[in-house]
Formats: sequence, structure tokens, C-alpha cells
Amino acid sequence: MPTEPISPSPEPTAPLPAAPAPAGGTVHWVGTGLSTGRSGLGLLCARADRVLLWDRTAERAADRLAALGLTGRAEPRALADGALEAAVGAGDVLVSMLPATEHPRLLGLAVDRRAHFACTSYVSDEIAGLAERAAAAGLVVLTEAGLDPGIDHLMAHRLVARAREAVGDTAESVVFTSYCGGIPAVPNDFRYRFSWAPYGVLAALGSPARHIAQGVERTTARPWEAVAAHYLGDEDFEVYPNRDSLPFVAQYGIPEGWRLHTFVRGTLRNAGWHAAWAPVFDVVRTGDQERMRALAAELAARHPTTEADRDRVVLSVALGVRGPDGAHWQGSYLMDLTGDATESAMARAVSLPLAHGVTRLLAGALPSGLNRAASAGEAAQWLAFLDEHGLVSTFSPTFPASARAFRGADA
Repeated sequence: MPTEPISPSPEPTAPLPAAPAPAGGTVHWVGTGLSTGRSGLGLLCARADRVLLWDRTAERAADRLAALGLTGRAEPRALADGALEAAVGAGDVLVSMLPATEHPRLLGLAVDRRAHFACTSYVSDEIAGLAERAAAAGLVVLTEAGLDPGIDHLMAHRLVARAREAVGDTAESVVFTSYCGGIPAVPNDFRYRFSWAPYGVLAALGSPARHIAQGVERTTARPWEAVAAHYLGDEDFEVYPNRDSLPFVAQYGIPEGWRLHTFVRGTLRNAGWHAAWAPVFDVVRTGDQERMRALAAELAARHPTTEADRDRVVLSVALGVRGPDGAHWQGSYLMDLTGDATESAMARAVSLPLAHGVTRLLAGALPSGLNRAASAGEAAQWLAFLDEHGLVSTFSPTFPASARAFRGADA
């Protein structure tokens, strides 16, 4: 197995998209789940000419508007057969807050109606294919525009830009880490509280994670076995790799001349999580889906998020670069947000960047075709806007400390 630090591959060249089609002022926000926050939806109600909030029934949509203090500022609509299809028109923006499995259907509808599309989820192969059709029609497809993925992309773009200014496009060793977690503001014994999709939380633990450690591509079959300590100020957390980090090397514009020692995107949890979840890992390790679903339901009932609980979002993105002449640059961003009685931290952190992206789309500022949050050129503007609206990202010329390398890095 090679031990030389590896360099990123160049990003493939894509065909140029058509000029963006003008966006109208109508936004269809589809879904009223817990990530539909008053900050994001309220911003669109203030900026768009017209906002329609869609749920299974108009009554449910109206109840959500009332809960968010937005009654009368958006129109509640029911997702009855054919209703959304009949309502979406050319130049509208269709925002999907439904599960990721529903995005392709809604994006297909948007393209057919010559409407633009936005969501917070990762780009699947199906979404990428539909985005090519959208690009040919001059339509904008905004994706990965929430918290993670979303705000983490903005931070990464800014760190890479600063490091290139300081060190240039050649570096002997580069360390990049990005960790995000939605955690209890006051940790319980289980170090976690469920709010939605309990089975999805467990299923994600059974998905392999690909990353770079010690200059070598690694695939960790069981991400929890690669847990490490992560210190932020005087507080310690636990982190582990998640999904496939490698495509983000090109997405973040890492120069080909940077030799990557570490590149990982992952999940952050309260300290003590790994020990508290040991019985859960035993079940996930079996791969028995029936047992996992039963356990997920049991855990969600035992550790729910109640109205009295406050959630916390912690996002830590860091980059360290050492140049060939000994020059060194390091920096990190930290966003640490606690929810309150008016809005959860997660709802604000997911819906506000998405809504800001939609306002940029309405203003004609986004290119047609596939957009993953903001481009490197717009990242600073997005972060400044989020700072002004309570999602503060603090920059530090330091790198977070870690107690040890990834467990299982040599596996």
C-alpha cells in the first residue's frame, strides 16, 4: 500500500450551461418538517413576491405557519393529486424539504415546467443527470445548501482561498477536517436525542466511509470504529468519518500541487457517545434490518427531543497547509449554535442558508445548472449574510487539537 501523500485528481470538464432563465417571484416550499425554520421561511416571505407552503393537507400547512409566527405571509396548500403540478409555472422556484428520495421527482417536475429547483441534500447520480437537463434549459438547480452539506462548503471554500493566498498552489502536506453534529445542548446519558428519522441515524452507521489518512485513501467499513477525540476550546467531542469525502477534494478547489495527508468530512458527537452507544453498534454490526428498525423505534421512544429540550449545532472546519519552502498556514471556522424557544438550532442552520440561496437565485446571481451551495466567489458573501442573521462563523488562525489519529486508520 502506498505511503506517499496523494494529490487530488483534476475535476472533469463539464459542458457550459445555457444562460440562466429569468426567475419569477413565486416560491413553492414543499414540506413542513422540523428543518423548516422560521428564519429561513420568514426570509423568503419577506423577499419573494409570493410563497406557497405545501403539506399533505392545507390545514397542516396552516398549522405550521401559525407555529412559526408566519400566518398570512405564505399561502397554505395541500399536496392533493396534481395540485402541485398544476400550480408550478415557468420561472417559479420549487424548494424540496421532503426526504431525499423525493427530490428527483420534484426536480423532474421543475424541469418539465421550466422552473428552478432548490434543496439541502447531497447530489445523487439521478439529481446530477436531471441537472444537466436543467442546465440546457437555463434553469438553476441549487443543492447542498443547508448546514452539512451547505455551510461547511462555504467555510471550506474560504479556508482554501486564504491558504492559497498564503502558501500558493504547491504544498508538501495538507490536513483538512470538517465535522458537524446536531447534539443535545445539555448532554443526557445517551449523548443524543432523536427528533426525526431514527432508523436513518442507525443505518448511516452501517455505511462505509472513504477518506484520506496519512496520505492514503482509506475505507472504514464501520465508521464508529474510527472515532477520535476532537477538542474545541476547553470542550472535547468525539468525531468519526462519514460517507465519501474524496469527491469534495475537487469540489473545494484543492490545487493539484497540494499533497493531501488528511482529508476527512465527518460527524461530531458529545464526548462519551462512543461508550454510550456500544449496544447500538452491536446491533448495527449484525446488518439485521428488522432488528435495527426495532431498536431505532425503541431508542426514539426512550430518548426523544421534547419541547423542553434545546438542541445544539456544532460545525468545525479546519485546514493546515505546509509549503515546500517551509511556509505554513493554518486556520479554522467554528459555528456553535444553541436553539431557543422560538426556533431550534437545526431548523435555523438548515433553512436559513437555503432561503438565502433562493433569494440569490431570484436575484439572478446563480448560474444555470448544478450549484452546490455557493461557489468559491460567493462563499464570503453568504457567510457574511449568515453572520448578520445569527449563524455566526468564527475564524481562528489555529487548528483544533485531536488526541489521536483515527482508530482503524491502518485497517
